[in-house]
Amino acid sequence: MNGRRRMPVVFLGHGSPMNAIEDNRYSQAWRALGRRLPKPRAILCISAHWFVRGIRVTANAQPRTIHDFGGFPRDLYALQYDAPGDPALAERVVEIFPTLDVLEDDTWGLDHGAWSLLVHMYPEADVPVVQLSIDATKPPEFHWALGSALARLRDEGVLVLGSGNVVHNLELIDAQANGGFDWAQRYDERVRVAIQNGEREILVRYNADPDGKLAVPTPEHYLPLLYVMGLRTAGETIETVVDGLEFGSISMRGITIGA
Repeated sequence: MNGRRRMPVVFLGHGSPMNAIEDNRYSQAWRALGRRLPKPRAILCISAHWFVRGIRVTANAQPRTIHDFGGFPRDLYALQYDAPGDPALAERVVEIFPTLDVLEDDTWGLDHGAWSLLVHMYPEADVPVVQLSIDATKPPEFHWALGSALARLRDEGVLVLGSGNVVHNLELIDAQANGGFDWAQRYDERVRVAIQNGEREILVRYNADPDGKLAVPTPEHYLPLLYVMGLRTAGETIETVVDGLEFGSISMRGITIGA
C-alpha cells in the first residue's frame, strides 16, 4: 500500500444538475464528505450518464466538462470543472481487465454525473478524475463483478465514486411533490436495508421487486450502486452520507463504505 490508507468507496445520488450550483442539504453533505475523506491520489467515477455499448475509460490528460442536459439556467452551462485526467490510471484500469476489451477513450470527458458532485467535494479541481463507462449490454451481475475487480485500486490511493440514483423515474416526476411517492419510499428503504445487510441477490435482482419496476425503469442510474457494493470487503462499515426523495420519484441516497 506504500503507506497509504485504504481509500473508502462512495455512491452518491446526484439528482438534478441544479445541485451543482445550489446550496442545499445535498450539496452541503457532499462538501462535508469531501472534507472528511482522505484526499485521494485520483478518482475513478462510474456515472449513470456514460451508458454505452462496451467498456471505455477516459484517457484524456485534460477532460472537457460535458453539459449533457437541456433547458437549465445559463449559469449551469457556464460552469467548468477543470480537473486533470490521469492517463496512467486509465492504463491501470485496462490492465485490471485483461480478458475484456476495455478501450481508452479521448472523446468523452466529465459528464454531469461526475462534476455536479465533484464541484462540491473537491472545489479546487485539484484531484485527477477518470471516468469508466457502464456497458449497456451486460447484466447486473457483470457490473457487480467489475466493481469487485476494481478493489485493488483502493490500496493505490484511488477513490471509486459511483454516481446515479437508487430511485430514478423521470416520467413520473412531480415538481410539486413533497418527498417521495409511496412506492419510491418503499423501494428506497428496501435498498437501504439490503445495502446494510450486504444482500447481494436483492440488490442485483432489482426488477424482481414490484416497486423496483417503477423505481428502476431503466438501469443506468441504479447500476453504479452495484459497482460500489462489489468493492466492499466483508465487515466494512457502511454509512449514509445523505438521503431523501425529490420530485416524488428521485432518491438522493448516498453512502460511504470503509470511511
